[in-house]
Amino acid sequence: MDSANRDFTMDGASGGTLPPGLTEEEALEIQLELTKVEDEIQTLKQVLTAKERHAGELRRRLGISPLSELKSNITKGWHEVQSSNAYLTASATLEDISRSDAYKKTQETFSQAGQMTSSALSTMGSAIRNRFGEMRNSTTFKTFEDKMSKVIGGGPNGEGAHPPPGNNSTF
Repeated sequence: MDSANRDFTMDGASGGTLPPGLTEEEALEIQLELTKVEDEIQTLKQVLTAKERHAGELRRRLGISPLSELKSNITKGWHEVQSSNAYLTASATLEDISRSDAYKKTQETFSQAGQMTSSALSTMGSAIRNRFGEMRNSTTFKTFEDKMSKVIGGGPNGEGAHPPPGNNSTF
């Protein structure tokens, strides 16, 4: 057994033992391939980072801001949504529904209900306003109003009950 094989069996990922069905040579070969692939991945990451930096510099020189890129991406995404089969099918279905008799009748019913509700609330508001006007003009309210103005101090000649001296409390 050579030193490379011994190194794998001692330092291998499986804690020093070979996976079942693999010889030391196969395991070493796989380990070398894994190392090579990991190195390639690291190189590709570095190249990608450099390319992204270069693309960013080109965008900056062209005056393309991150905000304009975002707008462009959103516009492109919305266009893709609008041209998708799901969107087109849903739009067609909604259009069919809006043309249906049931939809038109429901819309008409809601419109009438809204008009009737508005009319009823307006009538009720007028009735309440009239009723308050009648109450204010009643003799009972006038008597109550006169008594309150005397207590507060707003009697006919500015006369009214005043709290005793030293009593600063209010109602």
